[in-house]
Amino acid sequence: MSEPIKLTQYSHAAGCGCKMAPAVLEEILRDNQSSTSFKQLLIGNHSKDDAAVWDLGDGQSLISTVDFFMPIVDDAYDFGRIAATNAISDVYAMGGKPIMATALLGWPVNSLPLELAARVLAGARAVCEQAGIPVAGGHSIDSKEPLFGLSVNGLVQTNHIKANSTAKDGDFLFLTKPLGTGIMATAVKRGLAQPGHVATVVESMCQLNKIGMELAAIKGVNALTDVTGFGLYGHLIEMCEGSGVSADLYLDKIPYFDFISTYTDQNCSPDSTYRNWNAIEKKVSPVDDMFYFQLLNDPQTSGGLLVSVEPKYTELVVDLFKQNGLDFCIDPIGKMTVKKDFSIQVMI
Repeated sequence: MSEPIKLTQYSHAAGCGCKMAPAVLEEILRDNQSSTSFKQLLIGNHSKDDAAVWDLGDGQSLISTVDFFMPIVDDAYDFGRIAATNAISDVYAMGGKPIMATALLGWPVNSLPLELAARVLAGARAVCEQAGIPVAGGHSIDSKEPLFGLSVNGLVQTNHIKANSTAKDGDFLFLTKPLGTGIMATAVKRGLAQPGHVATVVESMCQLNKIGMELAAIKGVNALTDVTGFGLYGHLIEMCEGSGVSADLYLDKIPYFDFISTYTDQNCSPDSTYRNWNAIEKKVSPVDDMFYFQLLNDPQTSGGLLVSVEPKYTELVVDLFKQNGLDFCIDPIGKMTVKKDFSIQVMI
């Protein structure tokens, strides 16, 4: 009887840990800004947001995004589910409703069975059906490593658009999923992961961030983003810098998988943990704790929403979390402040 195929052994990196390091991406984009302006383009490359937004001129705007990566788990169906959930999240993070997706598939056709590629697509289709959208087409290539993702379009009322650059001094911060997916992916790749732990993390990564649509309707939700490959530190810094503020981060309130220390103790950190840190180390107050170093720089795949909320609206947001079964995230993980020397001041 042949051993089951483990997809993570066919890729050099996993999930959103495949992302280019922030410094590398900045160098690529530095001289690649368009010299032509488009008045309908409300959000584009001029900001570090989750998706592009185009004003349709009728009170609605189109959200457009694309996301793909290499396997983060060994099971093909779950890989498809996670990749689809992650891609759709960018629309929710802008406050929008997804309406359609197209698939992007790269597959090593001479080294991996085509039936596994079909299982990846089936997992993605299942998530898209849950989101109420079709997989309306796509594109595929023969590649050296397996990769999969979606291009997703969505709609949003223009006055409900949420960006990551509009947080305000005094806002409280909330995070809607626990941290640790990159650490877990590394444990899977090294053959150290316990099946029950993998199942818990997979279900978290497959949880749609639909609550973003409801958060968008709340006036006091000033900014939204999802936490993915740059880790909590990286995405919070993008929010701070785009908004011209700093943040106090409460270590004891940050949600993470309660078993994740099993793997941080074995140094199961992806390489991109250190690339993330190298990009932002001068922007964060020092923390002499290896566990939190790994956790806060950990590249997340299909992570939660980072929500910046005016104080008088926090009760409304917390009630919404409770209605959606997110009781674990009802305590703020931090607070926006006036701009300081550090973008993030860690509060121990």
